[in-house]
Amino acid sequence: MKQLYSWPWVEAQVAQTIVVWKDCAARPWPGGPWYSPGEQRKREKAYDEGLRAVEREARKAPRTKAQRHEAQQRIVAAFPRFAALALDLEGETVQLLTDGFLPIGAQFARWARRFDPSLSMTDTIQACRNAWTACGLQPLLGDPMGITPSILGYSLLYPYSDNYLDDGKVSRAEKLQFSARFRDRLCGRRLSARNHREAAVWTMVQFIEEQYPRLRYPQVFECLLAIHRAQELSIAQLNSCGHCDDSDVLRISCAKGGTSVLADACLSHGWLSEEESGFSFEWGALLQLGDDLQDVREDLRRGSVTLFSSAAASGQPLDDLAIQLLNFSERVADRIDRLPNGPATLKNLLRMSWRSLILMAVAGSQEFFTPAFLDELEPSSSFRFDFLRARNKRLAGRQGLYAVLFDALVEAGKGDNDGLPLPAGRTESSLEAEDELLTSPVSSRFAAFSQALSPIAGD
Repeated sequence: MKQLYSWPWVEAQVAQTIVVWKDCAARPWPGGPWYSPGEQRKREKAYDEGLRAVEREARKAPRTKAQRHEAQQRIVAAFPRFAALALDLEGETVQLLTDGFLPIGAQFARWARRFDPSLSMTDTIQACRNAWTACGLQPLLGDPMGITPSILGYSLLYPYSDNYLDDGKVSRAEKLQFSARFRDRLCGRRLSARNHREAAVWTMVQFIEEQYPRLRYPQVFECLLAIHRAQELSIAQLNSCGHCDDSDVLRISCAKGGTSVLADACLSHGWLSEEESGFSFEWGALLQLGDDLQDVREDLRRGSVTLFSSAAASGQPLDDLAIQLLNFSERVADRIDRLPNGPATLKNLLRMSWRSLILMAVAGSQEFFTPAFLDELEPSSSFRFDFLRARNKRLAGRQGLYAVLFDALVEAGKGDNDGLPLPAGRTESSLEAEDELLTSPVSSRFAAFSQALSPIAGD
């Protein structure tokens, strides 16, 4: 019998996840790879060489489509050598990234731009991260990796719905009204869109409905309603929450993160086994807690309550919570090994990426940890923490670099949207003409692109 995802099921899964989380508190930190200062410097040198290669391409600011395509090829060609040395990845893992995740990112970004040219690069990348999670789940569920209409739809819901519901400038009444109408649409009601946001969200839901008819795949829509309810509870409780204790905050985080990746998994396959459901839920809770650690400084500034911001606000070092999170990531990674499908290369890459997420979050928030803990943890990172902070600061001031990489990936994907739905009211011929306009050196986009590069060119 296929698993149904009622809210009582979600609450039971939250309780099970919290048991695992609490068990991780009683354990020493899990250790792992160890890098000497000399090995870290070697990898930092490779990182800087890769960064300089991208900067050289940025300074050239290629104007013709052919020149931009050649620049994209040079950037992508440099990645395997950089990844093998700087990121300590083996050949099969590098191939999985270059032949799997990178083309998926290009295809997704290109389609998103076609659907809504007004979507910002930041919004598109955020949605793409979710698409990568969903596509990473596909081999673990016995399916080939690739973008589908439902993955497109669910991933693009983030910039149109979640970001709106998280926006402090939007009134609570407006959020509640949008949320109620969104819930009705997820339940299958046909509603006329009142604005651009609703039109986009209704379209995303339609993509999912067309791939997964409601009567045949009820689990898909139960998952979507579960993440929607978790988001509503998060807004209702955390907005008011001087009254929330750590147990309330943990339940909210596990519910929101767990249902999000549960939906990714169900949208990737249509239905899940009990083991697949439990693993997906724990993966989502892990990613949510990792994001909370990464955002601790910003959450403190905004007054958002998470386990990490609450501890930091009370003056507690985050050492123990970071160790608990590292142990939790190992428990989730052990669970992935019990899944019958998926290559070991992918499973090892996911394990490494979760660990790296935590290490980078610690490096970026050093003021919340004791010096002794940072000294103990730093050899587990392939880069020194000071180096990570310096490079993140450097990249934050060079948004033109992100624009170069983003445009290169998007332009590399021309003609690769076979099997994906076309944006409403558009044909392949009209999109071809639009692509020419978007890549024209006299277009406003190229003017903005050149302006973004000016700080780099002036170094």
